[in-house]
Amino acid sequence: MSYNTENIRNIALAGHAGVGKTTLFEALLHAGGVIQTQGSVERGTTQSDTDEQEKARGHSIDTAIAGIPFGHCHINLIDTAGYADFRGPTLSAFAAVETAAIVVNASNGIEYGTRRIMERAAERRLARVLVINKIDCDVARLGPLVEALREEFGTQCLPVNLPAEGGTKVLDCFFHSEGATDFSSLADAHQRILDQVVEINETVMGHYLDSGEGDLTPAELHDAFEQCLREGHLIPICFVSARTGAGVKEFLELAERLLPNPAEGNAPPFLNGEDEAITVNADPKQHVIADVFKIVNDPFVGKLGVFRVWQGTVKRDTQLFIDDNKKPFKVGHLFRLRGKTHEEIDQAIPGDIVAVAKVEEIHFDAVLHDSHEEDRIHLAPIRFPQPMFGLALEPKHKGQEQKLSQAIGRLAEEDPCFRVEHHKELNETVVRGLSDLHLKIMLERMKDRYSVEVTTHPPRIAYRETIAGRAEGHHRHKKQTGGAGQFGEVFLRVEPLDRGAGFEFVDAVKGGVIPGQFLPAIEKGVRQALEAGAVAGYPIQDVRVTVYDGKYHPVDSKEVAFISAGKKAFLDAVGKARPIVLEPIVDVEVAIPEANVGDVTGGLAGKRARIMGTDSLRGGELVIKAQAPLAELTDYPTELKAMTGGRGRYSLDLSHYEPVPPPVQKQLAEAWKPHLDED
Repeated sequence: MSYNTENIRNIALAGHAGVGKTTLFEALLHAGGVIQTQGSVERGTTQSDTDEQEKARGHSIDTAIAGIPFGHCHINLIDTAGYADFRGPTLSAFAAVETAAIVVNASNGIEYGTRRIMERAAERRLARVLVINKIDCDVARLGPLVEALREEFGTQCLPVNLPAEGGTKVLDCFFHSEGATDFSSLADAHQRILDQVVEINETVMGHYLDSGEGDLTPAELHDAFEQCLREGHLIPICFVSARTGAGVKEFLELAERLLPNPAEGNAPPFLNGEDEAITVNADPKQHVIADVFKIVNDPFVGKLGVFRVWQGTVKRDTQLFIDDNKKPFKVGHLFRLRGKTHEEIDQAIPGDIVAVAKVEEIHFDAVLHDSHEEDRIHLAPIRFPQPMFGLALEPKHKGQEQKLSQAIGRLAEEDPCFRVEHHKELNETVVRGLSDLHLKIMLERMKDRYSVEVTTHPPRIAYRETIAGRAEGHHRHKKQTGGAGQFGEVFLRVEPLDRGAGFEFVDAVKGGVIPGQFLPAIEKGVRQALEAGAVAGYPIQDVRVTVYDGKYHPVDSKEVAFISAGKKAFLDAVGKARPIVLEPIVDVEVAIPEANVGDVTGGLAGKRARIMGTDSLRGGELVIKAQAPLAELTDYPTELKAMTGGRGRYSLDLSHYEPVPPPVQKQLAEAWKPHLDED
């Protein structure tokens, strides 16, 4: 099938865990004729859940991509994971689409994952469609659910079709106004959504008022509908049963007739080297600009970089640059994906989602381009949740240190919320993720893919240090061991900055008392002290250091002397500036049965947590929102499981840093034995 950019639709299926996204993905592929038989999550035969962990656990962990030729369109679908533990790949997929289809379980209604995904899709200025799945379920109460969606997400949420005949079929109510439905009235729903759409476009509104609905052309309706989606003026609600197929073809028709194409969606937030917004155009004749939103390390194909083309045309044998690299790579093979199947194609146009293989330099969020005029262009970074759960690990078998390093590096390439840290002072390698489950899955993958087994233990909490006051420090470094000696003297001042401001180094030296070539050495010494800590051995942050005086010797002054003088003058000042230890405070969301509220809130209170509020969910569940010190939550997965019989789940996100209580600071300081360099 040949198509142009105007015929492409890019849609991410997202939502809370268990709403049926993967089954809907299968149903859409089947309805579009891509697969002959619809796969099953239970049997592990779906096109998207191909990883062994996904099959074993019965839910998605990563994103999966497939294209559907439908009518005159080519629809790119991305199936995403519902669990918050695997939110990184889901949010990455939002950087490649115009539309987010947020799937809602008709039985369970609005769940906490629904809210989070709706917020994130709105942040990326995506068109949003609410897809109510499982409409064939006996306990589905669809009318009240529609009203709940409108109350939660705004009156711009309106049905674009309605279920009929007991949820066995779905009737369009945008282009049609007659028919019997299971609830509401097709005529009323038709009028409400038509009024919502035409009022946003003055030309269409005028035509509608002058000549009536019958004279509005499909093109006019599409343009007005698409504008409403782009501006957030409309969030269509549609109905499906992925199990029976009801409403599935109608969803594809909605995508073809009304959803935005790549030339219509909100332009992606690309920035130049000065972080100024630039415009990319869905024009196949301009220079290539593409963004890599997914990395796959395939044991058979090798490293696969999956990217969305935003501008220009990528052809086989095209020479592409990665970010600011001076040397291009040649596109030897270009692939279109369908789950794990790779179909080789000749070219990709704006809107296409494709992949290249065996390009080692390619990485997540890389910008691919074919001209140095596009050097330093990058996509505005996605706001990922901070990976707060950590495990320190080491290989189970000696001699596998290098193999371990390569394996965790490969895994980190694939998931932007899986991070690797190397702590030199502790000789410790720490991996961080969004939950204990997230890390467990990644370590299982490492064993299965790379045959590396590890032993783990809790890492040190990522405390930080700072100061609460201003102070001055001084150090004279002087050595004389025969011949030329070492000399450097530094006077400096420290003062606190706002939380999260980082570090500032100010040169206020006058009269040349310290020559300019030694200022970088002083800063280097200060930075060494920042990394090593002054109170309990944790990095120091949110400090301004001003060097204002000193002395040098024309013969004996050397860089090493000023490194030492700068470091020790800084430590001298910090010791007088009321140093404090900061601890990470995290936002905690705990979803539990209502019967467990007392136990859970009491348990959080015992962990120095502040309860910020609660939200009621359908099905007798409650979400507790709190803030707590990360150090208090080390054993929380086990505790929550015991309190709720395994039904509780929670997520963490870094909020801010706060001073630890004085007894905790004293304990941390006493446990730290600093080792200063000997002069």
